[in-house]
Amino acid sequence: MEEKIRNISHKLTLDNRKEVLLTGVKDVVSFDEKEILLQTSEGRLQIRGSQLHVKGLDLEKGEAVLAGHVDSLVYLSKDSPKKEEPLFTRLFR
Repeated sequence: MEEKIRNISHKLTLDNRKEVLLTGVKDVVSFDEKEILLQTSEGRLQIRGSQLHVKGLDLEKGEAVLAGHVDSLVYLSKDSPKKEEPLFTRLFR
């Protein structure tokens, strides 16, 4: 399954800041009504807003549909750690 998802191009469509259509989705890392964190073929994607929810998810096809009010979309580094490191650890490397 991992190989199929890598070959799917990543596409993001945002409609009126209310609905997000995505391809190239590998996994939903975490979600609540204020933030959804996805692993995509292009790295981790953080979506912040209000009343966010996952309307549809098909990991075999690598597709997701999200709804709610979107305030921001941020791509995190592909090699960023899964868990956030403490600030002091990052500062004193």
